[in-house]
Amino acid sequence: MVTRVGLESYEVLACHGVFDFEREKQQPFIISIWASLTEDVKEDDIELTLNYAELQSAVDTEVVNSEPVKLMETLCYKLVSNISQNDVVAALSIRIEKPDAPFPHPGGLAVVEHEWTRD
Repeated sequence: MVTRVGLESYEVLACHGVFDFEREKQQPFIISIWASLTEDVKEDDIELTLNYAELQSAVDTEVVNSEPVKLMETLCYKLVSNISQNDVVAALSIRIEKPDAPFPHPGGLAVVEHEWTRD
């Protein structure tokens, strides 16, 4: 059995993207993160699990309050680097959506998904 802790559809405003104007004006990013734990939590102790508030704090640190980057893939890497420091995390699934991505014409949703497993 695997226990997963998650944060779904956390919408933030940040300045990231390939084009200069994307790195100058805030735009929405919607982030979902699921963390699989290394062990089942059998005791009622927050110290034995991943507090889902830590996931929100990681997004705030790596996406909202960081220097602009060009790629959502880079944001995924930064989130993995932050969250994987917690030893109870065995694997991560990260999804970043960019609803206002500059497409050639209307339609579609820009999405990057990243899967990470501790070796």
